[in-house]
Amino acid sequence: MAKQKKIREGSRLATAIMYALAALVVVITLYPMYYVLILSLSAPQYALTMQVYTVPKGFDLSAYKLMIGNPEVWRTFGNTVLYAAATTVLMLATSFLGAFPLTFKSLMGRKYINMYLLITMFFSGGLIPSFLLIMKLGMYDSPLALIIPACFSVWNIILTKAYLSTIPETLREAARIDGASVFQIFARIYLPLSTPILAVIAVYTVVGVWNSWFSAMVYLPSLNWQPLQIYLRRMLIDSTPPNTIMSADAVREMIERKLAYSQLKYAMIIFSSLPVLFTYPFFQRYFMKGIMLGSLKE
Repeated sequence: MAKQKKIREGSRLATAIMYALAALVVVITLYPMYYVLILSLSAPQYALTMQVYTVPKGFDLSAYKLMIGNPEVWRTFGNTVLYAAATTVLMLATSFLGAFPLTFKSLMGRKYINMYLLITMFFSGGLIPSFLLIMKLGMYDSPLALIIPACFSVWNIILTKAYLSTIPETLREAARIDGASVFQIFARIYLPLSTPILAVIAVYTVVGVWNSWFSAMVYLPSLNWQPLQIYLRRMLIDSTPPNTIMSADAVREMIERKLAYSQLKYAMIIFSSLPVLFTYPFFQRYFMKGIMLGSLKE
């Protein structure tokens, strides 16, 4: 009897190369964040010159102490949490409520509604009409100026519709036979099965709102409602020396302030990035979970 040949799965050399490439990608991705972290932990003079590459020099936590004790940091942080939470909840509602009716093939004008939504993705009025609209609606210098315009996304509606279309229509038909209404089908079938896409939209929205600063700069002149990213931007700009001739005392004061800001701005970057970094792990399991497995049985 001939000896059975063993099946070889891959090559050790190819596996080693793939692991090396993956490690390289990880280093390239994580090192910039690690670099900012060690700069925030280094003494101000080292943070200013940026002569730190692997470990902090002159370990110093004064920037974090100054940041934690600053009430303006916590005020802007609270504003950002408010904007992110409110916008995410409304974005989930508008995306799902906008996509669910489009899954019904019998919906009157379904083709034209899809066409209308696609047109708005490629053409917009621009900044000036948006600014005038915000002014006319009375939302200028109000938190609503950041929440209402950002709580609707055609792309998220299309993304949700594409996911809902993968749910077998037999589930909907079986529910109709059992006497379920459209609202019951929505709440008891489609909504529980849509956790993965809702988690993806939630992560996209939280990250987008958390890192946004331009809309706040345009619509929120008052400091009371400005988000954390505006405070960070203002700090980075204030630490830049102006192109003017100054006296010796002014130069000395500017240097001292620049030394303090050189460390504080890196600490602020770490502080503003941590919430987003800690948000993803809570949603990660929904990305990989096959929630539809076993929903239909023959």
